[in-house]
Amino acid sequence: MGAWTKSLFREATSRIAADFLEAVLAHYPRRDFQVRLWDGTAWGAEKQPRFTLVLKRPGTLRAMFSSPSELTLGEAYIYDDFDIEGDIEAAFDLADHFLAYERSLGESFDLDARLQKLPQSDRPRADLRLLEFSGKVHAKDRDRQVISYHYDLPADFYALWLDERMVYSCAYFRKSDEDLDSAQERKLDYICRKLRLRPGERLLDIGCGFAGLIMHAVAHYGVQAVGITLSVRQAEMARQRLREAGLNDRCRVEVSDYRDIDHEPQYDKIVSVGMFEHVGEALLPEYFRRVWDLLRPGGVFLNHGIAYSATYGRRGASFVDRYVFPDGDLVPISTSLRVAELSGFELRDVESLREHYALTLHHWVQRLEAHREEARRVTDETTYRIWRLYMAGSAHGFRTGRLNIYQALFSKPLHGHSGLPLTRADWYHV
Repeated sequence: MGAWTKSLFREATSRIAADFLEAVLAHYPRRDFQVRLWDGTAWGAEKQPRFTLVLKRPGTLRAMFSSPSELTLGEAYIYDDFDIEGDIEAAFDLADHFLAYERSLGESFDLDARLQKLPQSDRPRADLRLLEFSGKVHAKDRDRQVISYHYDLPADFYALWLDERMVYSCAYFRKSDEDLDSAQERKLDYICRKLRLRPGERLLDIGCGFAGLIMHAVAHYGVQAVGITLSVRQAEMARQRLREAGLNDRCRVEVSDYRDIDHEPQYDKIVSVGMFEHVGEALLPEYFRRVWDLLRPGGVFLNHGIAYSATYGRRGASFVDRYVFPDGDLVPISTSLRVAELSGFELRDVESLREHYALTLHHWVQRLEAHREEARRVTDETTYRIWRLYMAGSAHGFRTGRLNIYQALFSKPLHGHSGLPLTRADWYHV
């Protein structure tokens, strides 16, 4: 094909792509973004777009819309078939609009005809991440493999975008423009006040991460604490931090599955923050029974975890399940509360922190993007793109209400007595 013929072909392909976009976006209410085609042609907002969708290859659109799903769109991004410049969180409203065409493309002759005119992708696809985990889902050994996949990334990577205490869970903001470090410290203290920790009490943290919570509880509330995690790298980093802070005589971190804990005597207080999502619906009875057995009568347990809205039904395969949290299993809050009560717990309080997690993820995305070159150096390009997309998409999920996050406080009554005060006033003394 000569240069002149190639030029005509590129121009024709660009026109077909622009026509397809015009048809797909005919009823999309917001035009505050731009699409830039592979030949530099721009479509959409001309001045200061909130974000720009950069299509890098002629076959990208057809690959994205042939079978649109959360997974196929996500894979097109991490394969670098397209990029998102600017506010990636804002792009998820557009993604929702695209996903609506999962059904309408097959029902609309016009859209399908336009799609068939687009060039096919000629880029070979090789799996970027072969997630081959052995064993039955949520078996102990498989859980170790899955947790290692997500949490055993270099600590230097997490340090690029987490707060100074390395807390990888939802912060608690006093106001929307508060800095992340202050909001995370407030969250740690808020949990300690909800647990009503007292000097000398024994605290167990199931899924302790980098030990931020137990360090705060020991330093400020005088407890004796044990944290457990399945991530070897997290445990190594946590132990180092305990030594540097001079706290390792009052708390320790173990690499352990919650099903294998055999500590005596029982704990006065138990907490789990951001681990619950990995348990699996089928194992919720075992999870709550195990916590019940580990908690002394009269003790309390705070469970902090993400939940799906009971009214949300995802269509198609999940990008997060495939590339971020394999075997993750979110359930509506009503499901977990019922299992907890059937295990003997008395529910004392439930609080949604949905808006707080949207703000937390917004901070994380911005901090990751600000350190993009370091993130690529510490890990690789694919990991950077996976985490940028996952955190921005999660922020969108919390803003729209598809996802929620709850702190549920349970008591283990002693002869009917909870041992708790009549009001929550002591939670809000600051």
